Amino acid sequence: MPENAQPKDGFALFSDRSVVAMRVNGTLKDLAATVTDADEVEPVTIDSPDGLNILRHSAAHVLAQAVQRINPQANLGIGPPITDGFYYDFGVETPFTPEDIKAITKEMQRIVREGQRFVRRVVTDDEARAELADEPFKLELIGLKGPSTSSGTQVGKVEGASVEVGEGELTIYDNTTRDGEVVWKDLCRGPHLPNTRMIGNGWDLTRIAAAYWRGSEKNPQLQRIYGTAWPSKDELREYQHRLEEAAKRDHRRLGKELDLFSFPEEIGSGLSVWHPRGGIVRGEMEQHARKRHIEGGYTYVYTPHISKEDLFLTSNHLVTYKEGMYPPIVMDEERDDEGNITKQGQDYYLKPMNCPMHILIYKERARSYRDLPLRFAENGTVYRNELSGALHGLTRVRGFTQDDSHLFVTPDQLEAEVSKVLEFILSMLRDFGLTDFELELSMKDDEKSKWIGSDEFWDSSTDALRRVAVASGLKLTEVPGEAAFYGPKIDLKTRDAIGRTWQLSTVQVDPNLPERFELEYMDKDGQKKRPIMIHRALFGSIERFFAILLEHYAGDFPVWLSPVQVVGIPVADEFADYLGDVITTLRDSGVRAELDSSDDRMQKKIRTHTTGKVPLLLIAGEKDRDAGTVSFRYRDGTQENGVPISDAVSRIRAAIDAHTLVQTAGDLA
Repeated sequence: MPENAQPKDGFALFSDRSVVAMRVNGTLKDLAATVTDADEVEPVTIDSPDGLNILRHSAAHVLAQAVQRINPQANLGIGPPITDGFYYDFGVETPFTPEDIKAITKEMQRIVREGQRFVRRVVTDDEARAELADEPFKLELIGLKGPSTSSGTQVGKVEGASVEVGEGELTIYDNTTRDGEVVWKDLCRGPHLPNTRMIGNGWDLTRIAAAYWRGSEKNPQLQRIYGTAWPSKDELREYQHRLEEAAKRDHRRLGKELDLFSFPEEIGSGLSVWHPRGGIVRGEMEQHARKRHIEGGYTYVYTPHISKEDLFLTSNHLVTYKEGMYPPIVMDEERDDEGNITKQGQDYYLKPMNCPMHILIYKERARSYRDLPLRFAENGTVYRNELSGALHGLTRVRGFTQDDSHLFVTPDQLEAEVSKVLEFILSMLRDFGLTDFELELSMKDDEKSKWIGSDEFWDSSTDALRRVAVASGLKLTEVPGEAAFYGPKIDLKTRDAIGRTWQLSTVQVDPNLPERFELEYMDKDGQKKRPIMIHRALFGSIERFFAILLEHYAGDFPVWLSPVQVVGIPVADEFADYLGDVITTLRDSGVRAELDSSDDRMQKKIRTHTTGKVPLLLIAGEKDRDAGTVSFRYRDGTQENGVPISDAVSRIRAAIDAHTLVQTAGDLA
């Protein structure tokens, strides 16, 4: 540092008003922080991922301040940024109403216009407790941050808590007026925007929900207000338009309208039943996947839904995943005539995952290197005790079917097999019309205590996954610290028709379960060795993947997936027999075709089946009967007349076989 050089803050370094924070030596900091010439400093713009999170976190603080201006007795929970927005949790006596949201919005607008500064202040734990004595939830977070949790592991278990407390120093952010008066404060790690005015007008409050403190039903129920924030009003409007489009595509609404599935109250929350039409779509998905798996060298296995406790103790699920499992069912107990227990019962659990049972199939007989790679596949139904507030249609349920595969390989086979798995996944998803993919590689970090296994294993397996991911040509993001404790993984994400990102497939390397279950194979050198296990979920779950497809297509499935592929509509009753013969021909060709012989007028029939998302309507009148033709009507309302019956049948069959999405005449060439 030159002799006369003075530390500078971010305001002196960056004159561009789009810069809202800075990254100093890899750490995000407020622009008010000072730096030296020895520091590596990068600007953070408001439209960058970090900048958007800072914008949204600052908006969450303004929300909390607005709530306490209106209701000073409201207790503060946690207010982190989330995907596309933010939320804040409050302890209040009565739930928020839509009228409350209007008042809170007006108060937020006033705070934004006031241009209050966000001022960071370091405090001790005792100072924080004194200042926040009236905030019980904040006091609990300070306690979590204590010396015994310097790694931040306890805090990490609290949803959103890392934005407030964690490793190192504890900080409070004061909201100050232009003359320096402190008008509000909150426990927070930061960073924040320089002032509230920079939030601008690209924000809105979106909905109210209930939420348990720290995500546990054992804790008090709080009121959560969600919002969204963007750098500009135009971007807010674009987001709102996407929301409107998403609402139109909501799989729960479409599932009801198209009679695909339901969640009967009599069965229980998060447990779906599939109606005949939904069952047809699901059946097509499963049959196609089964055919592709068998062609790819997989063998299907079948396992029960329930198992004795010992299996899940060996797999460690009852240690690491017990809260996500259903309570045990006591079985096998025996009593004498007087009711005395003569044989103690055993605890059985509904399975949360299929992998332990697949392992037992592997273990049933001796294995040789010649048997490997061994690829087991199963559409296995599993059960997880999800919190009721987390349930969401088919995308978050308590009972679902995993299209699970577990592969057992030698270390030398690992990279080649992962490459085949990834190619297989991409090919399969393209069969269903998805084309926009990216990859995420989850790795270990430098925290030694979090990971098991040798450095050599971690380095070699991570490098193998990285090479496979890079070779795919897809965008790759590496995420240190997000691996499972026993091995790295690749997650595949896809974008749907309206630009939303969904995480689908996972490829997880696992040397841990083979070790726990003492799996072996005889190698070519005559030595017994441990195989490596690859966990692979292609769809994730059939239910969730179905929901994603339903929203992606807005219910307008490609012909091969459509519950009803063709409906025949005669212009008048006298042409019903003629068109009925065409429908019979189609059925004989394996097409799901129906004849609408109801008393409704033709136009009403067309509206009914168009609303029902039928891809192809066949219409026939006198001219068609005389010429041996039919007329096509497509989803977009266009019509193609005078198509010979044989041509019509072959074109429909070709569209099914090619998995074609047919919306207009040009799609059915």
